[in-house]
Amino acid sequence: MFKRLLGLSLLFGMAATAPPAFAASCGDREVMTAKLESGYSERLTAGGLQKSRPEATVIEVWSSDETGTFTVLVTHANGISCVVATGSSFFHIPEKEPDPGTPS
Repeated sequence: MFKRLLGLSLLFGMAATAPPAFAASCGDREVMTAKLESGYSERLTAGGLQKSRPEATVIEVWSSDETGTFTVLVTHANGISCVVATGSSFFHIPEKEPDPGTPS
């Protein structure tokens, strides 16, 4: 019984002190965007202001028509950006033209 208890306490103790996995995906915005541009041929294609947190952040979508990759960044007011999503096979949806007889 003691061995199990000791083993569980060591396991949970190690898990509690493990560094968060997302810590490595944040950095200075200028450095991160330069890497997206040069390493992945991505450019800023969409963005918006998010006010649901205590401080406003900017959500940025970077994508590449050339490689099909995309990256979603959250940029804080202090200039730190964090990668929240990446992927491949990115596509654009063209804007739908309004019907000629439809009032705007």
